[in-house]
Amino acid sequence: MNGAAEARTLDRPSVVDALVDALRSRIMSGELAPGIALREEALSTAYQVSRHTLRAALRVLAREGLVEIVPNRGATVARLDADELAPLFEFRTALEVEACRLALDRNGGKLPATVHDALDALVRSCRSRLSQWDEIADAHARFHESLVAAGESPRIEEAYKRLARELSLFLVQLRPVWSRRRMVDHHRSLVRDLEAIGDVEALRRHVADGREAVQGKPNVASPSH
Repeated sequence: MNGAAEARTLDRPSVVDALVDALRSRIMSGELAPGIALREEALSTAYQVSRHTLRAALRVLAREGLVEIVPNRGATVARLDADELAPLFEFRTALEVEACRLALDRNGGKLPATVHDALDALVRSCRSRLSQWDEIADAHARFHESLVAAGESPRIEEAYKRLARELSLFLVQLRPVWSRRRMVDHHRSLVRDLEAIGDVEALRRHVADGREAVQGKPNVASPSH
């Protein structure tokens, strides 16, 4: 058989994959808000897919932590309550602060270019009139991941990756209370404080600001930006 005519497997997204992407985007943008019921009949009709396909997509989103499926009750967009936020942010803070301390120690009190590049990408995403919240959320995640990676501790990086699903939920709930301008100023101030005075406690305050915003309790110990 002619080599050019040989059968090949094409990397095409399945209907399930496309549906997962569509629903994930709506969840991350806030269009499908935390706690809202995901009605099978309405969604399968809207996307012109079978219920079997819809359920497969919802299972993928459940594994990502964005959807909760309760037998005999259906699916809802997942949300983090106060009891879940506290331990999540205690663990997140411990990992990020230690990684940041290591990064500053190993780079002469500065952060590597990868962190600055990730910050620039976040700023561009926030300032773009065409960007959606899911794109901003992704850029935000990449920034904090770059900060953790800068510590060059494989164990810390691995532990941090396991928080990704829950942190995605946090960003969904942050959207209504956190403007794009605030996102930019907050992260620029963080990098400036970390490099100017080596204050890793600035990162602790930074993380606390987000948690308190979602809970509706301003972090009075943190300076405003």
